[in-house]
Amino acid sequence: MAFKPLHDRVLVRRVESEEKTAGGLIIPESAKEKPQEGEVVAIGEGARKDSGELIEMAVKAGDKVLFGKWSGTEITLDGEELLIMKESDILGVIA
Repeated sequence: MAFKPLHDRVLVRRVESEEKTAGGLIIPESAKEKPQEGEVVAIGEGARKDSGELIEMAVKAGDKVLFGKWSGTEITLDGEELLIMKESDILGVIA
């Protein structure tokens, strides 16, 4: 299923969190926090000013991004869990 977010929304795939700590301890699924890092899968065309002028998106598909802990809405597309959020929920792009 193809999915294109509208306006200034972004579709993000969470990256998997580490299975082990720096000391080598294995973290069980129940103790893991959901990662706040992801990869942009798709973007909308951007927001519009009151004048109708398009505001270009600052992120693009493939960018690795950080977002707030409670950002976005979880959805499932083709059996994959993704997040859809406003571009303003993204805190930054990882270079």
